[in-house]
Amino acid sequence: MTAYALAQVLWLVPLLVIFVLIVVGGVLVVVWVGLVLLVAAIPALRWFADQQRSIASRVLGVEIPRPYRPLPAGGPLVRLRAVASDPMTWRDLLWLLWAVSFGWVLSLLVIVLLVTVVTGFIWWYGVGPILWIRSVVDRALLSYGTTEALEQRVQVLTRTRADAVDHSAAELRRLERDLHDGTQARLVSLSMSLGMAETLFETDPEAAARMVGEARSTTTAAIGELRSVVRGIHPPVLADRGLDGGVRALALDMAVPVEVSGSIPGRPPAPVESAVYFAIAECLANAAKHAEPQHAWIVLEHRDGLLRAVVGDDGRGGADPRQGTGMRGVMRRLAAFDGTMSVSSPADGPTIVTLEVPCDLSSPKTTPFSEPG
Repeated sequence: MTAYALAQVLWLVPLLVIFVLIVVGGVLVVVWVGLVLLVAAIPALRWFADQQRSIASRVLGVEIPRPYRPLPAGGPLVRLRAVASDPMTWRDLLWLLWAVSFGWVLSLLVIVLLVTVVTGFIWWYGVGPILWIRSVVDRALLSYGTTEALEQRVQVLTRTRADAVDHSAAELRRLERDLHDGTQARLVSLSMSLGMAETLFETDPEAAARMVGEARSTTTAAIGELRSVVRGIHPPVLADRGLDGGVRALALDMAVPVEVSGSIPGRPPAPVESAVYFAIAECLANAAKHAEPQHAWIVLEHRDGLLRAVVGDDGRGGADPRQGTGMRGVMRRLAAFDGTMSVSSPADGPTIVTLEVPCDLSSPKTTPFSEPG
């Protein structure tokens, strides 16, 4: 903690320089030189704010996320306008004033207590409370306030609701297309065959019998296609054996060996269970299609109210979640439940996709899935 305090003391000069640049840049914003000063000073201020969030997270034992809004594509003026409209920019400026005044004094006090012989005892017991006080103020200034947090939450819910509606509409169109192109066509053919057989029963019984046999084959194919459509909505193994068993059954159907480890001691809510299952299926399908892996693995766990699934493969890597509709679809599917997806895929692999969804588990209602020996 004393090292943290020393770093905060040494930050005084660069923070004062940043403060001067922001003040001068704000005054001269009507001319180009002011914009140049702001473009240089604000990223530097955010860097120091990020360092302080990291220190405060360690001191307080809680994570303080980076809260800035994403910057839009465009030139410096567009990005600077977005930065100016971000409430966290103004909270950073308020933190800057605190960091070069009372916050700096608290950090300096830790160093003074250390280097003064008679206060060594006080330093030993006081460094923790002093930095705790400073970190509490830092966290209050460097994270969203209640109003900003609520506004951000409303924006996230609005976006995820729109994504969920779009995804549901796309799924309905897919089902309609599958039923129209497959099952409906077979049923129409079945109806025509039976109608023709009915007219031939008296004049040509053998031809009518052949048509009935063909109609029976068509019925079998139609039933198979209906099962395929239903399986795309909610796989029976998922309903019967839960996410744990469903994922293990999914792994058995892959062309490459897939090792499944971990377990889930219960059942997530059905919509979450289905979303995570199809997200894992999409990750495996992408790996088999694009990465040419020799081996893949899945790790399932539920801890502290968070369902986590890690899907990895030893393929060629280079996966980009921003490319392709499959990965974006996984993101939208999970976002509807406040879930996230992170991807690590360096060149030459391995690719590791981490899916996380906050949820509670109910008691397991089925027997666990067992692989054949």
